[in-house]
Amino acid sequence: MIENKLNNFSEEDYYINEVGYRVFTEHYHLKRGYCCKSGCKHCPYGYDKKTDSFKNNI
Repeated sequence: MIENKLNNFSEEDYYINEVGYRVFTEHYHLKRGYCCKSGCKHCPYGYDKKTDSFKNNI
């Protein structure tokens, strides 16, 4: 049986944008504790997917 992983998220973790995509918030990324290097919109770690580098440190 496949567990629905969305049950583990709080309202502060993501929102659904105007085209229906789930967008994870800075709160979620900080709670997770690491950068996934996917170029997330709200990445608090400063990752730049184009250069594969970090712009700033926390």
